[in-house]
Amino acid sequence: MATFLLSHHHTAVQCAPMFAAWRGFASPLRHRDALSSCPHGGHGLWWLVEAPDEAAALGQLPECVSRQTEVTRVRPFPIP
Repeated sequence: MATFLLSHHHTAVQCAPMFAAWRGFASPLRHRDALSSCPHGGHGLWWLVEAPDEAAALGQLPECVSRQTEVTRVRPFPIP
């Protein structure tokens, strides 16, 4: 299983619809904390997820959210 960073950005106008998209959407990310800049006006959300590939990582998000999300494969790396 690989680890991916999902980086999502939306406009202030899109904020409410992006959160509403989660209603009724089955995902292991529901009812869990995400990092968010929305309360500070940045309108970004970040998740660290495990999935077999990029498509499966994005599949954990509602479609309208995933369309505005960048997926990056990551792994722990020691900083000297």
